[in-house]
Amino acid sequence: MNTNHFKQKIEEELQTVTEELSTVGRRNPDNPKDWEATPEEGEVDTADPNVVADKFEEFEANTAILKQLEIRFNELKEALSQIENGTYGVCKICAKEIEPERLNANPAATTCIEHKDE
Repeated sequence: MNTNHFKQKIEEELQTVTEELSTVGRRNPDNPKDWEATPEEGEVDTADPNVVADKFEEFEANTAILKQLEIRFNELKEALSQIENGTYGVCKICAKEIEPERLNANPAATTCIEHKDE
């Protein structure tokens, strides 16, 4: 399997995901696989409970978005690692080659179409 095509797709998506992560969080300096949500810049010590509630709500929303992006970030990093060590494109369940159309749809896929729900 020619992995150059998939490597390029993964790297492009990884760049996009990293940019999106940067808008809602920052890298945990103690764990490079971990991202932390960041609150919006601005004044947080206000007497208006509505303003405080809005800030907490936004932080929680950022946390949810960040979690999904972080999962994808780590999937993409793992796929690049698999390309480097020669294990990319092999189903983790049956050890058969993952179909190219599946990898085109999701270049970080770790299972073949038959095992996609497992």
